[in-house]
Amino acid sequence: MSNLVKRKTRQLKRQSFGLVLVIVAWSLVMGWLFTSATSVYSATPTAEVGTVDVIPAQYELGQELYIENCSKCHIALPPAVLPTQTWKNLLEDSQHYGVQLQPLVDPPRILVWRYLSTFSRTRLQDEEIPYRVNKSRFFKALHPKVDLPRPVQIGSCVSCHPSAEQYNYRRLASESENSN
Repeated sequence: MSNLVKRKTRQLKRQSFGLVLVIVAWSLVMGWLFTSATSVYSATPTAEVGTVDVIPAQYELGQELYIENCSKCHIALPPAVLPTQTWKNLLEDSQHYGVQLQPLVDPPRILVWRYLSTFSRTRLQDEEIPYRVNKSRFFKALHPKVDLPRPVQIGSCVSCHPSAEQYNYRRLASESENSN
């Protein structure tokens, strides 16, 4: 009877080892597949990413609509430059820096708002809502060592970011690369 128990114990150990081996192999394969499927950085080389942040697919249309509408008149700014409340107010107001605009209507407005609200930053509780780039603490934080022109205007971006008109703020002018 002890031989029967020994055989069953060996068989159970082999089955357990086989099950553990299958689980480990399955986990490794699934992890590799998940990493391959969700890795934006491996699919998009940094040199080709024009925006400051890599944009997930669900926000791409909102970004395109934002750029299309805003760059008709001026360079489109990355959402992180101004707080969420500024973007909200700008989207809701048809008076845009002294110019009467045709406001965006839904669904494009919703798509643009989702993009801007996701990639902008929150404002401090007692902080004044900045409507000018040079009043934004985020803009100042993103340019800590930059001697900014006076006055700072949206058109000034091109002096350091030569591809800003194409919404590429990663590429810097050679003399600006050591300033940030």
